[in-house]
Amino acid sequence: MLQAGAAVLGRKIMAFTQPGECVGVMMPNANAAAVTFFATQAAGRVVAMLNYTAGAANLRSACLAAKVKTVLTSRAFVEKAKLEAIVAALGADVAIHYLEDTRKSVTTFDRLRGLLEAGRQLAPRAPDDPAVVLFTSGSEGAPKGVVLSHRNLLSNIAQINARYDITPADIVFNVLPVFHSFGLTGGMLLPLLSGMKLFLYPSPLHYRQIPELIYGTNATVLFGTDTFLAGYARSANPYDFRSLRYIVAGAERVREETRKTYMEKFGLRIMEGYGVTETAPVLAVNSPMFNRNGTVGRLMPGVEYKLETVPGIDEGGRLIVRGPNIMLGYYRADNPGELEETPQGWHDTGDICVVDPMTFVTIRGRAKRFAKIAGEMVSLTAVEQMTSDLWPDAAPAVISVPDARKGERLVMATTRVGATRAEAQAHMKAKGATELMMPSEVIVVDALPLLGSGKTDYVELNRLIRAQLGLTTTN
Repeated sequence: MLQAGAAVLGRKIMAFTQPGECVGVMMPNANAAAVTFFATQAAGRVVAMLNYTAGAANLRSACLAAKVKTVLTSRAFVEKAKLEAIVAALGADVAIHYLEDTRKSVTTFDRLRGLLEAGRQLAPRAPDDPAVVLFTSGSEGAPKGVVLSHRNLLSNIAQINARYDITPADIVFNVLPVFHSFGLTGGMLLPLLSGMKLFLYPSPLHYRQIPELIYGTNATVLFGTDTFLAGYARSANPYDFRSLRYIVAGAERVREETRKTYMEKFGLRIMEGYGVTETAPVLAVNSPMFNRNGTVGRLMPGVEYKLETVPGIDEGGRLIVRGPNIMLGYYRADNPGELEETPQGWHDTGDICVVDPMTFVTIRGRAKRFAKIAGEMVSLTAVEQMTSDLWPDAAPAVISVPDARKGERLVMATTRVGATRAEAQAHMKAKGATELMMPSEVIVVDALPLLGSGKTDYVELNRLIRAQLGLTTTN
């Protein structure tokens, strides 16, 4: 039914778009999202997955970067998600096509032809042609359009299959949004192209309902982030997860408390992985055979790497990778539709990592998430990790701001009412932190801003804290 529906819709899409054109798709995690994705592929168009949580300005910038002229969405979804204002803003630049209207135009002939064309490519495409454009999370800067080829996506799926013994008997429950690479490749394409049953759920934030649905569907594979998994653990009955074989986490570091809870309450190991949109996205992952806590697993088969020395960093270096899953390049809003290719196929992840002889990767932090304090490099990620168990239900986030005396200083934000700098300092001293790692102040906020993937939105947090401190906002 998926293939037949994709063939029918693919023919309709061909009527109002051009071969190779980027077509925007703005859909929730639902069956219609999968049908629309494969229909657009069958039609020989490039799918530009739009993050409807990103706001009108970012969406318009995304459409400009990829030269999107048409956006496919659902009227029911727009109304339910209250996206009318965003769609109206997008409508000034692109044509909005509602799937409900397309469905009304489907005839009996269309359905019969769809059955005959099910699983067939309706327009020619090559393995190295662009397949999808995904937009980086923007957690530390303006989003970019990441152009992935058919080869990139299929290679990453093959790499995942090489590490896990998943079979058509497995059932995947996917709560991660398909407009992010983890949700798209791992949560949707991997199961569908590997013959598994897939359940798509529209929001990862329904902490009470999701464990019950995992129980009801007998799911065996769950993908998530630390934030989401911790939320499910608080609500779940131990029996809710009885059928799960694999829980794979990415997008953010898995805290030790989360790992411990899943082992003690559910008897399940969380397999932590590491990926970036530019690598389709899985770059490294722990597996049942090769699992090492504290790392994000071994690099995927076929991935080459090199570590670039970073001044002030004694251990590890900036991770640069090359392989079959590495993107074709970027689309940027300041040069619309022009592919900025990766140099000799190498991609700079921007992450400071240590890679051991067995290619287990340990992430020390983002290159941008280091502050230079009194001439020394201090990892903001390390400070967050060190204080993650101080207020377990209100794990802090840290940014750096200018300081006239030391160059930069650290500011910690948390939702913990009554949190103080003295508490943070005492906790960090007990763990052996240096004076330079201590936050200069702790600010209590109503909520830490999050991206759709569950990551902390450091751009927005930076803006909020700097505004509160009366400082100029920067990226």
